[in-house]
Amino acid sequence: MQVTLMKGKIHRAHVTEADLHYEGSISIDRNLIEDAGFLINERVDIYNIDTGARFSTYVIEAPAGSGTIGLNGAAARLAMTGDKVIIVAYASFDADEARKFHPRVVLVDDKNRPIAKAAVSSAKALADA
Repeated sequence: MQVTLMKGKIHRAHVTEADLHYEGSISIDRNLIEDAGFLINERVDIYNIDTGARFSTYVIEAPAGSGTIGLNGAAARLAMTGDKVIIVAYASFDADEARKFHPRVVLVDDKNRPIAKAAVSSAKALADA
């Protein structure tokens, strides 16, 4: 049996740009990509805290240290500059892997600088379910 767990997330990031005419994707500060354990071109789900919109796209790299969270293409219609979003990647695991896995969680300030990083115990999450 396979289960799908959160692999990593950036929590309460502020959208810094929205470019409707760009090809598509979400531009994320390289440091945040690494902190959250995301891969370039990886599918992520975006949850807009301000509007409730939920959508998926893929990750592209913005310059390290820039604080960039940029929605591009059609995604730019679902969040405005200044909106707070949660960016989440998921992965599939067998039950044994899932019990040992620790997703990365990155909390950011209003300039998208990390203020806390944590690894959440999947075993605890499975036990609580």
